[in-house]
Amino acid sequence: MTATATPSTLRILPQRCRLCGTEFEAAPIAICEQCLGPLEPLYSTHRVLPDRETIERRAANLWRYREWLPFEGEPVHSRNTGFTPLVEVPRLAAKLGVARVWIKNDSVCQPTLSFKDRVVTTAINAAHALGLSAVGCASTGNLANAVAAHAALAGLDAWIFVPEDLEREKILATSVYNPHLVRVKGHYDDVNRLCAQLADRFGWGMVNVNLRGYYGEGSKTMGFEIAEQLGWRLPTAIIAPMAGGSLLTKLKKAFGEFQNAELVHGPSPRLYGAQASGCAPIVRMVESGSTQITPEIPNTIARSIAIGNPADGPYAAKSMIESGGWGAKVTDEELIAGIRLLAETAGIFTETAGGATVAGAVQLAREGKLTADDELVICITGNGLKTPDAVAGSLPESPVVEAKVREVAALVKSLGG
Repeated sequence: MTATATPSTLRILPQRCRLCGTEFEAAPIAICEQCLGPLEPLYSTHRVLPDRETIERRAANLWRYREWLPFEGEPVHSRNTGFTPLVEVPRLAAKLGVARVWIKNDSVCQPTLSFKDRVVTTAINAAHALGLSAVGCASTGNLANAVAAHAALAGLDAWIFVPEDLEREKILATSVYNPHLVRVKGHYDDVNRLCAQLADRFGWGMVNVNLRGYYGEGSKTMGFEIAEQLGWRLPTAIIAPMAGGSLLTKLKKAFGEFQNAELVHGPSPRLYGAQASGCAPIVRMVESGSTQITPEIPNTIARSIAIGNPADGPYAAKSMIESGGWGAKVTDEELIAGIRLLAETAGIFTETAGGATVAGAVQLAREGKLTADDELVICITGNGLKTPDAVAGSLPESPVVEAKVREVAALVKSLGG
């Protein structure tokens, strides 16, 4: 059974294997038939690239960087995603002992309040260009939300597969778009294996499986935005959460592409990746000096980054090491403290993945891997309203008073006011 629709005049680019260089025509495939390496879009070296002024005149969404995305022609769907705020947080910089800190705040990305809106934007247009009428994904939550929402807007059938024990809030935030939502017994890696089989069986466009080469390119736009929002320059260091590991590799690719286009100058930032210690195969790979991922069974409240056998783990590890960066793994207690620290210093409520990232920055600063001269960008990829239970037990009980001034005055006095 193959789900197809009328092909679009929007054209997606062919692909090339990252390992052996074999080229493939545009199609819903993500693995090289020759060596089983990952496929990536093949961009023409002769394409005309815009200058800074041209980019700045364009609409404030991720399509302002369209020449670095895997399409020819105008996008059809999801044209309002991206260009999220870059917020400077002096109080957090002081706590970390660095010169400056900015938060790249994808917790307000449209329409589903996570970084995953970026990758689904490119994947949904790839599905349209290929004439697919059904899309889907394997997800730990945020991707499920994004695929369901973008598919609803595009009028595409959606099949969403998630671990059985996914947080209730993320189940609800996916179900509201009325996709086919299926809970699968097991961990994310079990779900992902199932989706690979379903993509072959039904011809669906599984965004992080057979459309992965096109999907991943959406991640680069976070790096492009950081460079532009910093005034066309790069930070000295950047830290991002790691699940499958793709985001970190695409940030590196984005900075390199802007350097090659002479839109930014100077050295690339050191790249740091954060994971929860209950599922940190990429960080442990970096720490051990290994060249291979050792799969883990997740045991952490940070379910959105709990991937025990990350597809891009080796590439993320290589990106960190080659940039002069490192990995940080934090406990659940530390990531909860990270959620609160970000809220208290930046006024931004992030979910567990963001808590791991902030806690990772704290750990790296404590270990001396961040310096007093550093200009650090912390990538926050999801909204705390998706996982409010994570911090519920750590917050103080609110006092209750009668509606009388004297009671409030007594409370103020008891607090030293």
